[in-house]
Amino acid sequence: MNNFNESLNSLVGQHHFWVLELFIIVFSVLLAGYFVNLLVDGFSLKAKKTVTVWDDALIEACRKPIVWLIWILGVNFAASIAAEKIESDWLLIIEPANRLAVIFLGALFLNNFIKRAESNLIDPNFTSKPMDTTTVRAVARLLRSAVLITSFLIAMQLFGYSISGLLAFGGIGGIAVGFAAKDLLANFFGGLMIYLDRPFSVGDWVRSPDQEIEGTVEDIGWRLTRIRTFDKRPLYIPNCVFANISVENPSRMSHRRIFETIGIRYSDIDRMNQIVANVRCMLKSHRDIDSSETLIVNFNQFSPSSIDFFVYTFTKTTDWIDFHQVKQEILLNISDIIMSEGAEVAFPTTTIDLSVEGSSDAVSTLSSGGVGAVRG
Repeated sequence: MNNFNESLNSLVGQHHFWVLELFIIVFSVLLAGYFVNLLVDGFSLKAKKTVTVWDDALIEACRKPIVWLIWILGVNFAASIAAEKIESDWLLIIEPANRLAVIFLGALFLNNFIKRAESNLIDPNFTSKPMDTTTVRAVARLLRSAVLITSFLIAMQLFGYSISGLLAFGGIGGIAVGFAAKDLLANFFGGLMIYLDRPFSVGDWVRSPDQEIEGTVEDIGWRLTRIRTFDKRPLYIPNCVFANISVENPSRMSHRRIFETIGIRYSDIDRMNQIVANVRCMLKSHRDIDSSETLIVNFNQFSPSSIDFFVYTFTKTTDWIDFHQVKQEILLNISDIIMSEGAEVAFPTTTIDLSVEGSSDAVSTLSSGGVGAVRG
């Protein structure tokens, strides 16, 4: 009797040993994933010390796919043992599931690598010479789309669907789709031309003299470009519009221009030469004026109430706020020069000359700077 009980206990132990085996496999898989994550952390710290951006992107991109691959393959291996012991049909779907997981994780790795490289290439913290944001984002979108489509086609082939028929349908149906979505395609190719020609980039200030478009570019999509106007409203413009209008990009100007006309009184005409010479000298020596560019200060014209000279010069700064600070300083300096020469800035005036016919006496009223006359 004792021998029978021992044999029965041994049989029961062997029958349920695979449960312990499953536990050991799952625990080992989780432990392996944990250590792999620590290993990736170590490589990531070393990659941050290098000057290249690609190693950082590669290491961070492979973190989740590697850990998830270990977990999925380990759990599926344990599931295959369980399915074999209980003689379940699940064993037939485990191998396709492993293949699908490899495809999915491969696509995830490539997508993460592209996204990480995209952010690193335009981040000044990772590279001393960040690349053009618009170009990097355009290439990244194309690559991610290619990865997604390729992964989908491979997965379909894995499950027994013929992709040759799908590709043939795409060639025939592409014509119909092209006619039905011609506006969408026009916007797509319009966006592609923006990416290739790069008339503007994200962050640029743009405006069009043909339409009421002015603001800062926030995003360039495949169908729409989003511009934030100066009153903070978003403006969504189809990309095909830019193929038919002229676009000005003030963000890429090399200088900003000061072009002002200043008038002094007619009674101060003898001081014009000295005023013009002093203003020209002041501009040439000013720290914020680029004297290598065109610099003109000249007596310009006889106006109804003043004699005018004009100032034409360029500032070194292109920043809108800084430019107005410089312009204010320049105009105040010109005002000081005019007053220092004993002259005054003119304002609109009229001279009325009253005389009595046949009399040698004339009564006249004169306002400074006036040239008009009315006789009575």
